Amino acid sequence: MKELSYARIYKSQEYLASLGAIHYRSLFGSYSLTVGDTVFAMVASGELYLRACEQSAQYCVKNSPVWLTFIKRGRPVVLNYYQVNDALWQNQPQLVMLSRYSLDAAVKEKQSRFAQHRLRELPNMTFHLETLLNEAGIKDEGTLRSLGAQMCWLKLRQNNPALTVKILYALEGAVGGVHEAALPATRRRELVEWVSSLTSKLGY
Repeated sequence: MKELSYARIYKSQEYLASLGAIHYRSLFGSYSLTVGDTVFAMVASGELYLRACEQSAQYCVKNSPVWLTFIKRGRPVVLNYYQVNDALWQNQPQLVMLSRYSLDAAVKEKQSRFAQHRLRELPNMTFHLETLLNEAGIKDEGTLRSLGAQMCWLKLRQNNPALTVKILYALEGAVGGVHEAALPATRRRELVEWVSSLTSKLGY
């Protein structure tokens, strides 16, 4: 398996060379990929996983990604990294674009101080919603803002198919620092239309 992972690392370095010099190091039994000192991807069991971010939400909607998962103390822990499938490997321009999104979002999060803030300090954040976010690997304000409300909602939806648009309003308000009731009507309509298009695509 280590040989497969090294082969995938070298292929990633070749395909994504335009991002800069890509380095790797062992992490949690897998490998992290960095540009500078910023982690933007992981290689696990011979597969490449890109860091999820707000800009990659549309891709994830259309492609039902496989999320990087580790077993910790007998329980699965889902990380905010989605697998690069064969189709994406064959589309190098899109792979480079999504990888750049991942790198840019990771850099912005490192520069932000939001990561030190607890989720419960945000508007609309109930204990139940904070628990759901934690279970999905979203444990602080920096991660929430980096992913964006829609990507966070998608990740919650994986384990909670009955999730409502009201939760999306709450997440959007939390990201914007306002109560969900203060969201503009135009933004509410956009979110409703997005959920409707998503559910029709997935057959819900």
